[in-house]
Amino acid sequence: MWNPDQYEKFKDERKQPFRDLIALIEHRPHMRVVDLGCGTGELTRELHDQLHAEETLGIDSSETMLLKSSAFGNELLRFEQGNIEAFVTDRPYDLIFSNAALHWVPDHEALFRRLTSFLTPKGQIAVQMPANEDHPSHAIAVEVAFSMGEEPRRSDVLPLVRYAQLLHRLGFQRQHVRMQVYGHLLESTSAVIEWVRGTLLTDYEKRLGTVKFARFMELYRKLLLDTLEDERPYFYTYKRILLWASL
Repeated sequence: MWNPDQYEKFKDERKQPFRDLIALIEHRPHMRVVDLGCGTGELTRELHDQLHAEETLGIDSSETMLLKSSAFGNELLRFEQGNIEAFVTDRPYDLIFSNAALHWVPDHEALFRRLTSFLTPKGQIAVQMPANEDHPSHAIAVEVAFSMGEEPRRSDVLPLVRYAQLLHRLGFQRQHVRMQVYGHLLESTSAVIEWVRGTLLTDYEKRLGTVKFARFMELYRKLLLDTLEDERPYFYTYKRILLWASL
């Protein structure tokens, strides 16, 4: 149910965490890079160019997102459709990169253990994940799902300290793990709904179907606007985890 046009309504706002994540990476010659959850490929191209990578592969499960990737690929940068859970490789990577994607994948203990096995001896991992579950924009979606007798979307993101502990156990010699709050000045409170329509609410849209999702959105909109009130502009705070580590 990913809609590139809906997702990219806030493209500029979504770029800053990506660029902050790139800033953590150590640039090394002849890097072989994989971007898990590459979306349209536009930011993967920026990653590839900034690192002067020897080879970059972008993986995404959404066919609609990847339709736009042809504009960004070349002989050194290619894209494939696939699920992060099913990703395997017989050639290790110098960098495993993932921007705003791994929060959709369950069991992070097992996931990070598996991804680490795909790294070269001095390989790096760089990951950014939303961690905004306590904001009304996310919490009210859970509330509405319960009120409709539906299973709410649960984030698989671990507490921050657990990632530092996990990276240490996996043998990473150096690491940087932090929570960062990004503030976005949106046109109005209603713009928050447009923001989450492109991300969080895609899961409900896929599972509920057209009729139920319309009812879900009606309840969600009312509860959210009642909670946040009408502010113009609205300062939307969004927490994200950024982590980098090197073996």
